[in-house]
Amino acid sequence: MASVSFESMYQQTVPAVDVRTEETEVMDEDDNVAQQATTDGAQPEDEDDEGVDHDQDDEDEDDEDEASDEEQIESSVQADMDKLTEDFPGFRDKYRLIKRIGEGTFSTVFKAEDLEYGRYDNSWDLEDDASKWTPPPLKRQHQHQQHQQQQQNHQRRQASSPSRRPRRPRYVAIKKIYVTSSPARILNELELLHDLRRCPSVCPLITAFRETDQVVAILPYFRHGDFRSYFRDMTIPDIVIYLRSLFTALRSVHAHRILHRDIKPTNFLYDPTTQHGVLVDFGLAEREGSDCKPCLCHEPRDIRKQRQGSSAWAQATGTAAGGAQPGYPKTDTRPSRRANRAGTRGFRAPEVLFKCTEQSTAIDIWSVGVILLTILSKRFPFFNSADDVEAMIEIATIFGAKRMKAAGLLHGCVFETTIPTIGTQGFTMEKIILWSTCRGEDKPLTRHERLAVRFLEQCMELDPSRRITAAEALEHDFLRFSEADIAYIERSEQLHAVLEESMGLRPRT
Repeated sequence: MASVSFESMYQQTVPAVDVRTEETEVMDEDDNVAQQATTDGAQPEDEDDEGVDHDQDDEDEDDEDEASDEEQIESSVQADMDKLTEDFPGFRDKYRLIKRIGEGTFSTVFKAEDLEYGRYDNSWDLEDDASKWTPPPLKRQHQHQQHQQQQQNHQRRQASSPSRRPRRPRYVAIKKIYVTSSPARILNELELLHDLRRCPSVCPLITAFRETDQVVAILPYFRHGDFRSYFRDMTIPDIVIYLRSLFTALRSVHAHRILHRDIKPTNFLYDPTTQHGVLVDFGLAEREGSDCKPCLCHEPRDIRKQRQGSSAWAQATGTAAGGAQPGYPKTDTRPSRRANRAGTRGFRAPEVLFKCTEQSTAIDIWSVGVILLTILSKRFPFFNSADDVEAMIEIATIFGAKRMKAAGLLHGCVFETTIPTIGTQGFTMEKIILWSTCRGEDKPLTRHERLAVRFLEQCMELDPSRRITAAEALEHDFLRFSEADIAYIERSEQLHAVLEESMGLRPRT
């Protein structure tokens, strides 16, 4: 069995799971399968069962995980697991496959127990260094102090007790990459994960194995919640903590000039209980500027205007579409354009839909904006298009035909529509959120919600050059709430809920 050699691949880390690498132009059923699969989880627990109160809870979690793992496995899945262990000699001695947790176009992911966990440096483990996974400014001080005390107690007991009972099981996610995947794609993903191995809130690569044409990647396994089950109940403090964790990961990724290209809730594994989040799945990621041609959107403003004004197609289209019928043009003389359109439908930025040939890390920021819009509007999925044309129509419905046309011209494209329901000016994000949450003028957005909307508008800026960056987002007022601010917001929301209930505006739960 050949091992892919990287400098620190044999370091074990905090459990997290990576579920899919498929191009999201084909992401339809696989997306739902992967999301459902990754809701199972097992975060590593402390190996001691004495001295601290949380150990009993850890044992209970272990029991729940083991019970779920004992569910009957389909014969086809068992056959795949058996074949995996047969294809890699010695694999059975390193990992015990438990069940399949995800399946996509280019890979299948299994949950497995790491049988040799104790042989490696596990300094990245969540129990050993939680600061790598939670942005320090948003930690509750008493929780941080309690965690430090627990670690000190654990280290003292470990030093004084050389002969201890066996460790609790430690789990990993094993991604089997199909042989139909391009070798260049596989190498690219492994190299990017290796480069990002010490970045906070980013899922690292433990190791990888190759046997003839078979490749598997060993990734951490992380306990997390199903986004659909908690996003509607997220308060402003919850949203702040969630986004701080996600933008912390993106700041590191973008600092390496890497585009993730597939930011969405199922690729950010977040545990609402521990408030830990990990960015996973770099199957579509690429380095910024790799294999791209110059686009008009990166030209100086005066040159851009000159080229836009000299476009005969833009002039002809702008004057001829007035009385046309809705639908596709029967004859389209525009030249075709090739560009990377990878991503998940509903989360792709306008420049991806317009086939910009010089895409930047700003495409990931737009995707985060869609996540925030989903949370604030309590609608998932918010965008649900079947193809690129429908996706542009959905965006135009919000931003209006005028702004959408200007966005197209940034990339040398012309956006024209005769759909009567698409207005010229569009709507404000505040109105969209009020409508989506069925709130009238008698229940306006709170001050903190309005601040969230201003932040959302900067994330979903149609012009990528004016879109906020991950580093700038972490300095935005919305994400810079102090501990006192968050506590105040929580108390205010609780008081507001009590007042609504007493006035008969909210049913008792």
